[in-house]
Amino acid sequence: MARTKEFDPDAALQSALELFWRRGYEATSMADLVEHLGIGRASIYATFGNKHDLYLKALDRYGESHDPPVLHELSQPGSALPAVRAVVRRFAAEAADEATRTTGCFVTNTAAELGPHDTAAARRVEHSWEHIETLMHSALVRAQAQGELPGDRDPRGLARMLLVLMQGLRVVGKASTDPARVRDAAEQALTLLD
Repeated sequence: MARTKEFDPDAALQSALELFWRRGYEATSMADLVEHLGIGRASIYATFGNKHDLYLKALDRYGESHDPPVLHELSQPGSALPAVRAVVRRFAAEAADEATRTTGCFVTNTAAELGPHDTAAARRVEHSWEHIETLMHSALVRAQAQGELPGDRDPRGLARMLLVLMQGLRVVGKASTDPARVRDAAEQALTLLD
């Protein structure tokens, strides 16, 4: 007879996500995971696979929980340009917020730590960025159709610029002690939408 799990895999995955997000992949050992999750190494392997598999599952979970608010904001009916501005300003506010800035964005952290040498992680990062870029592009196309964005502006180029800006805000926000740095950068970039 098969044993039943004595832990909640969903809660364990969320706990692993939080640990990886705070410490990074390399700085998190299997011993750290065992201690933090409160479950045995064999249970971790049986449920999630090895440390790398668990990290990728945590990264997938992060995308599932953090991408929908952006989708919701940018796909609302009505005026599109204020939604674009609100998303960029929210990224800047999170990057400047003392409570969240040091953890940054799990996707951005993964890009910096694993992206150059981990194909599976890099694919997930690229998927997340493509998703945000597509949402931004669609919103900017709508803004242009609504007469909010000048006709001579390139919605695809602007979407890419805003994606790079938002990811950069997260990186700079992690290390900067001056919250005005990221807020001022965001506001300057938003002038390109006028």
